[in-house]
Amino acid sequence: MAATATPESGTKDKNYDLITVTQLCLEHVWRLDQYAQDAEREGDDELAKLFRRMQEHSRRGAEECKNLLRERLG
Repeated sequence: MAATATPESGTKDKNYDLITVTQLCLEHVWRLDQYAQDAEREGDDELAKLFRRMQEHSRRGAEECKNLLRERLG
């Protein structure tokens, strides 16, 4: 799939896309931690567990992106 111009930068750059996806995954890890804490505070363990599982998915995605960046940056 071809890179599309991003509204923020106007660039069509696969490396920029990879960096952006890495940042988004890491942001999701942080946000999902906040949401899990909110659910735990409200006593909703089922929802907190869902948020923690989703957090782990984002964490793994961020790690994959970081590894690929590391390879490419040598």
